[in-house]
Amino acid sequence: MQNKSCTPRRWQLLRQELNNLLPLDFARALDKKKEGLLIDVRTPEEFQQAHLPGAINISYLTPDLWDQLEQLDRNAAYFVYCRTERRSMRVCMLMQNGGFEKVYNMEGGLCAWEEVFGPVEALSRG
Repeated sequence: MQNKSCTPRRWQLLRQELNNLLPLDFARALDKKKEGLLIDVRTPEEFQQAHLPGAINISYLTPDLWDQLEQLDRNAAYFVYCRTERRSMRVCMLMQNGGFEKVYNMEGGLCAWEEVFGPVEALSRG
């Protein structure tokens, strides 16, 4: 019988299937791919409080999430983030399964970004 404490959590298995980038690498890749689209998948309320410059908001919780994603060019590059990466991982997996080829998840989400670059509020305001 396998010890449950040694069994990887479902989200860890999901993460292995994605293109994950730590915040510094995420910022560099986004800068290199000028045609890439930055997607914040948090709620509209979270997005209004603060977001990365240039991001658009497609909430993970919206009932028409797939309908909104389906309108995007499947060949473009997408950089997806949320607060901790749980929602962004799910959206990235959905996009990959839907035929999107260049989807990048920010590992650790905005919490990790702020550890590297400082508060997002300072980036999105002023």
